[in-house]
Amino acid sequence: MLLGLAIGDSLGNTSESEVPRTRRATHGEIRDYLPNRYAAGRCVGLPSDDTQLAFWTLEQLIDDGGLVPEHLAQKFSSRPIFGIGQTVRAFVDKVRSGADWLVAKQESAGNGALMRIAPILLPHLPAPSSALWSDALLGGAVTHDDFASNASCVAFTALLWDALHFTPPVPAGFWLDRFVAMARPIEGSTPRYEARAPHRAGTRTTLTDFVSTEVPKALQQGRSILDVCDDWYSGAFLLETVPSVIFILECHGNDPEEAIVRAVNDTRDNDTSAAIVGAAVGALHSLAALPRRWREGLLGRTGADDDGHTFELMDAARKKWATRAAG
Repeated sequence: MLLGLAIGDSLGNTSESEVPRTRRATHGEIRDYLPNRYAAGRCVGLPSDDTQLAFWTLEQLIDDGGLVPEHLAQKFSSRPIFGIGQTVRAFVDKVRSGADWLVAKQESAGNGALMRIAPILLPHLPAPSSALWSDALLGGAVTHDDFASNASCVAFTALLWDALHFTPPVPAGFWLDRFVAMARPIEGSTPRYEARAPHRAGTRTTLTDFVSTEVPKALQQGRSILDVCDDWYSGAFLLETVPSVIFILECHGNDPEEAIVRAVNDTRDNDTSAAIVGAAVGALHSLAALPRRWREGLLGRTGADDDGHTFELMDAARKKWATRAAG
């Protein structure tokens, strides 16, 4: 799950600033790491904020044995973040000025909490309980305290939990139906969000209604991922990210390589979309289902020069929780 997240981020972040059609014209179809200026031009996997914040979350969970929001806020605010988003920057600035996380958190429907929520379920593997849901909500709300973000973090945690315990292939509707069922009562029915795509402007909706209406329609019509992600804009706004991710998973969730490749190539915010998709297909499939070339090319950084640190954290998490869960 976490390896899939890091791989998706690394495959996408070198072309993040490009829209899909321009990206294709520049690079062709991206199926491997592109040359990276932070690694002397080598074609290796390096992190952006998606990997950093997810693995710093994991680090805090390991250090404390579970979620401690105050400690997570301090960890996020203590290190340089690559490609930091506006919401996290505003949060970090407040924490560094001495604000408590409850004051520093932002009301934002960006995807910056969803992209890093995956590790939150690991401490619950040995002893599943309803505390998972409060941790999923708090783990995201530390930075993004918003109806759609809170709902997405809880619903995606549920998807990851189900994927970890399911033997593929999954049936049609596996990703869509579970997400909608979990997110709807948390988000509520107030239409707070308006699409940014010009042809969709003027109508307010809920994230859950948008996903439950638009994704099945696009699937029934047999539309391409590139087409629907262009239609929905597929940027960093959850009304764009979530339907794009769910559509990709419904189309290719049983083929982890193709799912990640489509997220990398066919979305605007491609590193974050690919990180979220990567976590989902990584949770569902075995380690060997992620191509060896991607695994071997990932340097495992969470900073500028800490090669291998993500692998160390995954090993520590496995020893701490997966072994106890198996026992």
